[in-house]
Amino acid sequence: MSASPLSRLATPRTAADRVAIRAAGPADIATLQAIETACFTQDRLSPRAMARHLSSERADVLLASLGTEPAGYALQLYRSTSTLARLYSIATLPTARGKGLGRRLMDALERAAHKRGCDRLRLEVREKNRPAIALYESLGYLRIGRYEKYYQDGAPAIRFEKQLTSQKKLTK
Repeated sequence: MSASPLSRLATPRTAADRVAIRAAGPADIATLQAIETACFTQDRLSPRAMARHLSSERADVLLASLGTEPAGYALQLYRSTSTLARLYSIATLPTARGKGLGRRLMDALERAAHKRGCDRLRLEVREKNRPAIALYESLGYLRIGRYEKYYQDGAPAIRFEKQLTSQKKLTK
């Protein structure tokens, strides 16, 4: 007798598949740099820039793990005179892609922005990064611009933005 499709849905994930997200700290710099190096060939954050963001009151750096293994991070920036949060960088290790990490990081960033009084979140993404674009669109982000030669290699970017104030789930 085979298991029903519903029993598979109710099966708990393994410990290795559990996503945990936490604020990163100075002790995580080597891990963050390893993720940065594994995910990007250009436009990388330097260790010095990462350290500056980790100590800044105007930045949130989140570290995501699958089980006990670091698997991704996100960096979001804020201005003291604005209600706009800006996703500066998000990265998921190739081995962790397709497991919901990006979506969980984005949810955590939206909650963090909301807690800081922001009503919008803005980001730029490479025009050819279809998986990321699909994720952002599925989360309700709208295209608000296109920028030629945005990246170091001359690649264009698409700018997305999402209104956060109408997100009732953020008030949890």
